[in-house]
Amino acid sequence: MINVFAAAPQGVQPAPHEIRMLAAGHQVAVREVSLAGVRDKEGLMLAFLSGLGLTQSFGRNWDALYDVLTDPEQISGRFALVLRDYDTFRQRQRRLAAELEGVLLDAQQSAQEQGRMLWLLTEEPDADTRHW
Repeated sequence: MINVFAAAPQGVQPAPHEIRMLAAGHQVAVREVSLAGVRDKEGLMLAFLSGLGLTQSFGRNWDALYDVLTDPEQISGRFALVLRDYDTFRQRQRRLAAELEGVLLDAQQSAQEQGRMLWLLTEEPDADTRHW
């Protein structure tokens, strides 16, 4: 089992199998954002609103997303953001995915500068369940 939590977060990485069990052993909070079916920025912001359990007051823009991910009152000091269906999203929405990745990497860097850890992990559906 790959232990991504043994080192400082570094970019966007594939999520290890049994992510929740591994995260619990390292006291890392985990939230998942499903990107399945996201076709535009509004849909992307709604996916983050739902996945991160944000309130309707969430600004639904890049600055608001960055602020949430770098706010120690909203996100724990050891936090893993799991992006489900990320590879499919990147293939279908290249420009939007590039903008998202820029915001996520900036937030990750800012978190590290604050002495916090923000892991950015991707997870794809199992091949066996993808077509059901």
